[in-house]
Amino acid sequence: MQSLSSTELFRRDLTEQPVLFEEHSGVRKVILNRPSKLNSLNLEMISQMFSKLKIYEDDPTVNAVILKGNGKAFCAGGDVFQITCSMLTGHWSFGASFYKKQLTLDHLIATYKKPLVCLTNGVVMGGGAGLSMHASFRVVTEKMVFAMPEAILGIFPDVGASHFLSKLPGYFGEYLGLTGARLDGETMLACGLATHFVFSKDLPLLEHALSSVDSSNASDILSVINNYACKSNMKEEELHKRLKSINRCFSRQTVEGILHSLEEELLNNSAEKWIAEALNSMKSASPTSLKISLRSIREGRGQTIEQCLAREYTIFCNIVRRKITNDFYEGSRAIFFDKDKKPKWEPPKLELVGAEMVDMLFKAIEDDDDWNCLQLPARSSNMLDHARSKL
Repeated sequence: MQSLSSTELFRRDLTEQPVLFEEHSGVRKVILNRPSKLNSLNLEMISQMFSKLKIYEDDPTVNAVILKGNGKAFCAGGDVFQITCSMLTGHWSFGASFYKKQLTLDHLIATYKKPLVCLTNGVVMGGGAGLSMHASFRVVTEKMVFAMPEAILGIFPDVGASHFLSKLPGYFGEYLGLTGARLDGETMLACGLATHFVFSKDLPLLEHALSSVDSSNASDILSVINNYACKSNMKEEELHKRLKSINRCFSRQTVEGILHSLEEELLNNSAEKWIAEALNSMKSASPTSLKISLRSIREGRGQTIEQCLAREYTIFCNIVRRKITNDFYEGSRAIFFDKDKKPKWEPPKLELVGAEMVDMLFKAIEDDDDWNCLQLPARSSNMLDHARSKL
């Protein structure tokens, strides 16, 4: 048998590690390393990142953390295929355990005591948004593809999405959460999902500059990023124009009202491609998921990140327990297993999803010993707010 050289062993070891951790003076890098799976998150990755980020946060020699992904995606979400298989062959509580760890990681990032710079240069969806959208600095490029397509999968925008989507201008968050619309990097900057836009060709230069920062002061990190950042006034103007129509439609109190308004908007603005896309997407999504999503985002407007994450955990657990619907498993079947992309939602129509049914999914589980409310650790960090106040 031919033996492998030390270099070959090292390279093979790197490809087998789902998350890489690097030290650069006072800066630490956390690198998602499942490029063939678009860096989709599994339990091992979440556990490793949480442990390392806690160590970095408590280490006085660490000034800042950089979070990035290898390959064409930052992170396309959680590994739904793996999670669903585990629940189908075992117990729903596996999914709950995975999800609890994921939300706890998202909370750690949202309340991190040191500057955390997320460099996203590719696909960001679902669980990837949970990692990146809570970071104190969120750098995007022209290669960005951001979306929260959960309603099409029979679930709802989670991982803290009811918090960060609800804080966007007007009703743009409802638009993103209900339609799964895709955004580019410049639009993310214009709406506030990103803090900085940097061209992908300059990203290595920015990363190198950040790796040499000898300060944990958010202002110093901001100064470095600003040296490479760009701004698009045209995208801001486009967003402002589109937002007028979005606000007219997505300010409605019900999903049915939103769909009706979109249909009227399409009659008056047939040249606007996004309206038809929004309609088609919502009509193909799970009716139950749409109603959950709208209520969740609306409630998020007046809640803290902790309250949002706890509520999302409760909803998720009720969904995977099949409390009122099997749509999550049906969506997984249609998208990830059979791949026919023809889910059969139950109930199949919006009018069959009553308010009392949605209420049940928002209520704590009282009849199962395998469930407890999400208890997040008390954290008093203001790093996120401090950093944002200087942008």
